[in-house]
Amino acid sequence: MSDTVLDQIREIIQRDVNNRGLARDANENLFTHCRDDFANACRSIADHPHPCVAIVTGFFIPHADPPCGETDGPLGAIFLARVLQPLGIKVVLYSDDFCARAFEVGLQFCELEKKVSVVMMRRKNSSFPRAPRRGSSLRPGIEFVRLHAKRGNENKPPQRVIFLALERVGPASDGRCHNMHGRDVTEEMVPVDRLFKVANLRTQLVTTIGIGDGGNEIGMGKIPPEVIARNIPNGECIACRVPTHHLIVAGVSNWGAYALAAGVAVLRRQRLPASLFVVERERELLRIMVEQGPLVDGVTAKQTVTVDGLSFDDYAESLRRIGELLEEEQCLTYDDRPGPK
Repeated sequence: MSDTVLDQIREIIQRDVNNRGLARDANENLFTHCRDDFANACRSIADHPHPCVAIVTGFFIPHADPPCGETDGPLGAIFLARVLQPLGIKVVLYSDDFCARAFEVGLQFCELEKKVSVVMMRRKNSSFPRAPRRGSSLRPGIEFVRLHAKRGNENKPPQRVIFLALERVGPASDGRCHNMHGRDVTEEMVPVDRLFKVANLRTQLVTTIGIGDGGNEIGMGKIPPEVIARNIPNGECIACRVPTHHLIVAGVSNWGAYALAAGVAVLRRQRLPASLFVVERERELLRIMVEQGPLVDGVTAKQTVTVDGLSFDDYAESLRRIGELLEEEQCLTYDDRPGPK
């Protein structure tokens, strides 16, 4: 049953909304490559008794007013935390200083501010004021690997670390990071791709997962660059060359986060609170993060309760459909306490 449900979840999120180009070539595209990776990514978390998941997200929109992060990424990261933390999975959120306030208010809204650790990485040229629990450059990520990716002993197995890049830009063939229009944004982002390059080599202790929707995100290096170039506008310029062990390609990156969270719960045979899939609650969470963060729509650069240029109702359709599927499979509970089936 689990394999069938995972396939159905993947099909819900793999829609090429707004004809972005994820499936322009009907036979060979970003969806057809790495098709099994979604299920494998879910298993990499669900099958380990005590994984530790580090979610790295945040995409700077410099032409927004004011310049800030986009809505795709942080909202999905909080959803993953809302699902994984009650399942006993340690979650640490990593992002840049421009997402600090959005994460603060979002976690408070979900009553997770004391349960989920947040580490803000700071760019050398950042104009944002310092705040508590912020690090500098890549030091927080390096410390995370050092502290958590340790070998076990006879009495305690090694802890599995999951590095998850969610809507996180990575370098193309020229070594520079580009947004979907081809603009160079290298200097505006902390170079977390270096962490993933190191983590990819530590396969005994670390698993890397990438979630993306445009070809320029960390993880897309697993897809041949000519496939991205053939499908995605500006693909030859922007295609990220950094792979991850598993790659989830979704119509919107947040959808990939919704799907991954649901897939882990399905594999662990854990029911999820039905409230997670209430569209109006997700809208209110996004509104608070947008207004108080602030965050902006990554396509329009406007401070609106939208994601990737989609109206909220269109955007939330995938969340609603995943909830309906889990309800059909009796994977939801209505008392807000996850428990065994």
